[in-house]
Formats: sequence, C-alpha cells, structure tokens
Amino acid sequence: MTFVSHEIFILFTADQDIKAPTVLKTGDVIRQTRVFSNQDVTEYSKVSNDLNPLHFDDEFARNAGFEDRIVHGMLVAALFPRIIASHFPGAVYVSQGLHFRSPVYIGDEIVGEVQAVSIRENKKRYIVKFSTKCFKNGELLVLDGEAMAILPNLAVEKVVD
Repeated sequence: MTFVSHEIFILFTADQDIKAPTVLKTGDVIRQTRVFSNQDVTEYSKVSNDLNPLHFDDEFARNAGFEDRIVHGMLVAALFPRIIASHFPGAVYVSQGLHFRSPVYIGDEIVGEVQAVSIRENKKRYIVKFSTKCFKNGELLVLDGEAMAILPNLAVEKVVD
C-alpha cells in the first residue's frame, strides 16, 4: 500500500516541547499527519476485501447520510501501529480498542496521535499503554481509543520522510 501523504514528527514531553529523539516517558505524545487518497481506499479494499459501497459510490454514501465517500475506519486506525512501529522499530502491537466518532473523507488531513499513558518494564522490554486519537484538520476528533504495545526499548527514533 502506498502512503500518499506528508508526515510530521512531533514529540511533546510532559515537561517541555522538543523535536529531537529522546526517551519515552509517561505523558509524551507522538503525532503523524496523513492525507488519505482514493488510491489508499482502493488498495485497502483489495487487501481487506471490504467493498462496501460507502467507500466507492458517491451517491450511495450521500443517501446513507454522508457528505461523500468515506475512508475505511480501520485504514485510518492503521495510523496508530504505524506511528508506534516507525518510532520504535521491533515494537509488537498487542491490542487496540477503537471508537469511531466522525467520518473521514478522501482528501481530509488527519493527525494521528499516540500518548504514553503508562510504561511498565517486563523482562528487559517495556509494556506501554497508549491513548490513541485521530483528528480531522487538527481539531475534530474522528477516532479514539487505547493501544498496548511491547517496545524493545524506550528510545524514540525520529522518522525521516
């Protein structure tokens, strides 16, 4: 799947704003921005076999109460493991709970955000609970939940676009 997007790495610590790699602490937030394209929706539907007309038929989507065709919710939610794995290579994504709050349309700018809620060391690895959120145009909450991941270490690697 091709990611036709731009990405921004921002890490906010509970103490101060920084923009360099650091060690993850409770309260830290990592964000990435993504614009979902028609190609993304098409490619995702091929691997998921989700051919719901809400994603492909403008008229069907409007008759269902949407402004236009919508992006698959699980495709939007895929931002969370992407953020975690890209900043913590070798991370194992263990669980994810989701609440879909508002539709995402093709071309919407979505900011995915993970915030470390708790960190526990276990056998030289770290079990981290994250609060997960996606915002449309930087302000409207479209998706939220919680994720759990096992990280090999707490060093945050900066992603280069």
